[in-house]
Amino acid sequence: MEDTSLSDFPLPENLLQPLFAASNSSNLERALEILINSSRSAKGRSYLASKNILPVILQLSHSLHCNSHPDLLILSLKLIRNLCAGEIENQNSFIENCGVELVSTILSSFENDLCEEIIRIGLQILGNVSLAGGKHQESVWQQFFPFGFSNIARVRRRETCDPLCMIVYTSCENSRELLSELCGDQGMPILVEIVRTATAVGFGEDWLKLLLSRICIEESFFTLLFSRLSCEVVKYEHVFASVQVFLLSTLSEILNDQINKITISSDFVFSTFEILNRAIGVVDFFSRGKSNLPTGSPEIDVLGYSLTIVRDICAQEGKADSHTNRLISLGVLELLLSLLSELEPPSTIRKTVKHEAHEWGTSNSPKCVTDEDNPFLREWGAWTVRNLLEGNEENQRIVAELEIQGSVDVPEIAEIGLRVEVDPKTRRAKLVNMS
Repeated sequence: MEDTSLSDFPLPENLLQPLFAASNSSNLERALEILINSSRSAKGRSYLASKNILPVILQLSHSLHCNSHPDLLILSLKLIRNLCAGEIENQNSFIENCGVELVSTILSSFENDLCEEIIRIGLQILGNVSLAGGKHQESVWQQFFPFGFSNIARVRRRETCDPLCMIVYTSCENSRELLSELCGDQGMPILVEIVRTATAVGFGEDWLKLLLSRICIEESFFTLLFSRLSCEVVKYEHVFASVQVFLLSTLSEILNDQINKITISSDFVFSTFEILNRAIGVVDFFSRGKSNLPTGSPEIDVLGYSLTIVRDICAQEGKADSHTNRLISLGVLELLLSLLSELEPPSTIRKTVKHEAHEWGTSNSPKCVTDEDNPFLREWGAWTVRNLLEGNEENQRIVAELEIQGSVDVPEIAEIGLRVEVDPKTRRAKLVNMS
């Protein structure tokens, strides 16, 4: 970094002297570095607040930005970020001295140049200020929503995605009004770009999960976001997009981690069932590939993740009855049985499903034929049905009333001289000699 002594820049004496006095240095670069180090502690931030340093740094940042000195600008922004970390006096001073407007001006001028560090630090400043409460969040929101947030969300960098999610989540956490704006016509493109960025580069902090949990699982905007993500460029042979797979996998992970702590909306239950139903209708069950998720096939991945979500919805302790009953009324049992029937060659699985439907009714554990190519999809379905039946007499009765309708010739059994018959009295399948 170049030398930045007082004589290098035409900055007012009354602007620089407070910095030099607080840092005991007459070199601007060195003064900023000393103050950055001091502001890392709560005691240091409090001391600098008592010296009213933040307004001086805001003026300095404006001058450095106007005079195109990015190296010193980065140092001044780092100092502002540290000063606003949990120190309410500095956070208030930032709002009162038009700090939000200054950061907006700086970020908008660097978006096209992709000066990632400046964008990242600017967002961290806004995030720290937003944590102060409603007034601060509203100031940030009014300045950046929707276009500022949209432009930043298009920067495909994890370092910018994480703090952006922090700002958006903290702003909407306790405000129904801001949440409605975010999920409306102007705000939904922001969420779409955030998910696209996270799909491309990942995320390092939990702010994205908190944001998606609130919007998709706890509230009623999952269907809208999922459908908007389908506008991604998709190869003609695929029905679902990779960003939709990413969204489902993230929601599945959230639900699994917070299974007994999270509030699940009825809209999320219905939407997940509809996605599962659609995925079953488009998956090619004769095609075999990787067994573990993600498989690389968007359709199979959507099926797998939506199935795990349904499983976890039904497994919520003390909370699942209403959601389970809703799924039953939507036809989830029939849907899962049809799914099981697709996961093996028909001559084997159809016989097995008919037999297992009766076995489930008599409280025996499912005993299904192993699929060596895809060993887990069937087990997910069986586990989901298990959760639907456990402790629910009505569901158990429905399954118990299922009857075997007939038998199917199985070549493997015929080769050893046997065939399957259904006993007309007991309605149980049995093996008899063909001769």
